[in-house]
Amino acid sequence: MTIAATIEEKLLSAFSPLHLDVVNESNNHNVPPGSESHFKVTIVSKDFEDERLIKRHRAVNSVLSEELADKIHALALHTYTEKEWHDYYADNMPLSPNCLGGGK
Repeated sequence: MTIAATIEEKLLSAFSPLHLDVVNESNNHNVPPGSESHFKVTIVSKDFEDERLIKRHRAVNSVLSEELADKIHALALHTYTEKEWHDYYADNMPLSPNCLGGGK
C-alpha cells in the first residue's frame, strides 16, 4: 500500500470526513522520482467544530504519528469545519507553501 493510501485510510477511519484530499507533492521538491515524502492533506470534518487550529493539527498528526516518524518529511495540513469549507474553499483548493530547497 502506498503512503498516500495509508494516510487516506487512517484519516477516513479516524475523522469520517465530509471531504478528504491527499496529494503527494514530492515531485515539487528535491527528492528522487517516485518519492512519497511530501504531502498536502485537505480535510473537512465535523470533529473540528469548536476546535482551534492547533488542536485539529495535533489530532491529524496523532493519527499519522507512525508515518510522520519515519516516512513523511513534510505534511501541509488544511483542516476545516463544514462551514469554513463552504464559506472559503469549496471551489478552490488551498495551496501549500513553496519549498525552500532543503539541502540544495
